[in-house]
Amino acid sequence: MSSAPISIAAARAAVLAACAPLGHEPVPVEQALDRVLAGDLVAAADVPRFVNSAMDGFAVRSDASSRTLRVVGESRAGAPATVALGEGEAIRISTGAPLPDGADAVVRLEDAREQNGRVALAQPVAPGANVRRPGEDLRAGATVLPAGTRLGPAELGVAVSAGAGTLSCARRPRVAVLCTGDELREPGAALGPGEIHNSNAVALAALAARAGAEVLGARAVADEPAATEVAFADALARADVVVASGGVSVGPHDHVKDALAALGVDRRFWRVDLRPGGPTWFGARGAQLVFGLPGNPVSSFVTFTLFVRPALLALQGAPPLPPRLEPALAQPVARRAREQALRVRLERRAEGLRATPNGPQGSHVASSLLGADALAFVAAGEGELAAGARVPVEPLGCRFQFERDRG
Repeated sequence: MSSAPISIAAARAAVLAACAPLGHEPVPVEQALDRVLAGDLVAAADVPRFVNSAMDGFAVRSDASSRTLRVVGESRAGAPATVALGEGEAIRISTGAPLPDGADAVVRLEDAREQNGRVALAQPVAPGANVRRPGEDLRAGATVLPAGTRLGPAELGVAVSAGAGTLSCARRPRVAVLCTGDELREPGAALGPGEIHNSNAVALAALAARAGAEVLGARAVADEPAATEVAFADALARADVVVASGGVSVGPHDHVKDALAALGVDRRFWRVDLRPGGPTWFGARGAQLVFGLPGNPVSSFVTFTLFVRPALLALQGAPPLPPRLEPALAQPVARRAREQALRVRLERRAEGLRATPNGPQGSHVASSLLGADALAFVAAGEGELAAGARVPVEPLGCRFQFERDRG
């Protein structure tokens, strides 16, 4: 198989072609935050289920001949009135309480004056005023949330309103993170000459969790062939997806590719026409996926975002690729021999949406990720892309409301 670099699009296509949804399981709605819905959620009944008041006030008949009415009872949320409304009568009512029989409108408290068991209305009331009808929010049998929906707080609240107590959710992919390198030390540990803290273990595990995965662990692996093969064998025994950083290049201490070949992992591609992140490896063993990402922190972060996150979403039946926008560059950008994924900030200006590179773009400059909203894709070429040129961008996270800014 050729090791010539392939395009970002071709690499993504190869990854997604290897992904099949992992199945589903019942999850109590209280535990379903950030899970992915495996099937359409249908409303069990109309919401609201009964005619009720939109205001605190008095339930009345809109055709009442008198604007001074006798108060004959009360309807509260969870405690409906026990009497029907007659001519010349009113019933005190709370927001959300069932509308009493005989009433067809509600007068707001601020439009009425109650005294000595009677209430005076400030003005006539129209039929249906301040009244909520069944099904105004959700109709029985209607699809409330489609399969593939990521369940946030709003979605969970609506699911409960629709009658759900348990939701059918996609099984979460089990992910093991391995970081190769003799120089790696635990976060906060004292460092000796040439040693660094293992930031990739923490960042990649966090990225996997954000994408809905169950992270089985993140560990460092020594740059030694036997240790590398043992670590990958253990990870493959437990995980649906193995994500490794470092050790996939062509140096004398890069043992990942040989270890994966010995374990029967079939290589699908190695090297992507991308800066940063060119030496990216992807393979599969049956339904198990293995990603070998570059060791530099930014390269690792970018390639996870471009290739691993779509795989984890696809395994859960969620849309794998984010929406794209095409803002204009706020400043010139030099072209390179490979397509670039620049970390950018997005700003709304009077002239439209603008993308600004978020500081130095070296693959070792992890601080370029701080405050970045998106990856901007600059095609390979010579010279520079001028300020004002439009570039496609994809979100790095939830900081910027992409869905609301398509226009």
